[in-house]
Amino acid sequence: MKILFLDQSGKPGGAELCLIDIAKPYRDRALVGLFTDGSFRKLLEQNHIPVEVLATQAIQVRKESSLTQGLKSLGQIAPLITKVVNRASKYDLIYANTQKALVVGALASLFSRRPLVYHLHDILSQEHFSQTNLRIAINLANRFASLVIANSQASKTAFVQAGGNPNIIKVIYNGFEPKIYKTSESDIKQLKQKLGIEGQFVVGHFSRLAPWKGQHILITALAECPPQVTALLVGDALFGEQDYVQQLHQQIAEMGLENRVKFLGFRSDIPQLMAACELVAHTSTSPEPFGRVIVEAMLCGRPVVAAKAGGAIELVEHGINGFLVTPGKSQELAQVITTCLQEVETTATMAKNAQAIASQRFDVTTINQQIAQLLSQYASDQPTR
Repeated sequence: MKILFLDQSGKPGGAELCLIDIAKPYRDRALVGLFTDGSFRKLLEQNHIPVEVLATQAIQVRKESSLTQGLKSLGQIAPLITKVVNRASKYDLIYANTQKALVVGALASLFSRRPLVYHLHDILSQEHFSQTNLRIAINLANRFASLVIANSQASKTAFVQAGGNPNIIKVIYNGFEPKIYKTSESDIKQLKQKLGIEGQFVVGHFSRLAPWKGQHILITALAECPPQVTALLVGDALFGEQDYVQQLHQQIAEMGLENRVKFLGFRSDIPQLMAACELVAHTSTSPEPFGRVIVEAMLCGRPVVAAKAGGAIELVEHGINGFLVTPGKSQELAQVITTCLQEVETTATMAKNAQAIASQRFDVTTINQQIAQLLSQYASDQPTR
């Protein structure tokens, strides 16, 4: 089976990292078409996955865009669709990995007569998308997609509630390679020294810096924790969210926490950084579609505290393999952090259980087998050229 994968992003987010894992088994008979150039292309090349940048400039439509803004982008999309149609003739299947990829992939599917699979990495609700974008996504999926793969029950539920066809959607969680998340004690010690966090109780936060990701909630909670608690913020602003970064710095200064919060920006050594933490916090204020960071922390053998909403509820069982707190409640978060600081053995046992469960439940080999079985049912029976 030959697959044409489509993705709008030039930067590797959760959906893009998931795509790499899915595309690897097909690397000798696949192409990833990107709508923007950037570090994601380089990452695909490092994994020996064929990639081509199909657009010269980013499509100027965002999740909150109106119909008028969407119509203005048609001039950009038309040449892109033509390119995708030409590429699709050589493949059995079009695999749209993002929202913009769905729009382009749906029309390319129509003209190339190739089946379309849409991988849903979002919760399709008005918390995240404009009404126009929601309507477009649902209508295109219903009309053109042979299959929609949702990354959680939460994503599936939102899709159906928004008007999506329940008969075309299946839930398959993201897959992970457990061995990638193993780090030696000597490497952890060296990294802690380099970061200047030896002897501290380190709480890590791993996501882009954005209001709905809730870094401000962790900072507020930090002020209520013992002084040895330090926070690492790994990630940076995307999509014009620099104002939020300035707000975080201002909040930290007003609370006198300058020496207890470190901004590390985007990093490639996520497993090592997670292993250097005593606790990993997930603080999203809106429901998370999946929660990749949560599973990664579990695989690193680190305890997790997550906002009790969306996909996180499917990953974390409170008191068994992690902690759940009410979204936006910094006091609850501070209480969990303090508990982890004080009850080291109990927390370590919980983290060990989480590591064992996650290694089995989200093993990438098993996940890819599930996806392959689904795709084989929908691949085009037309001869490729």
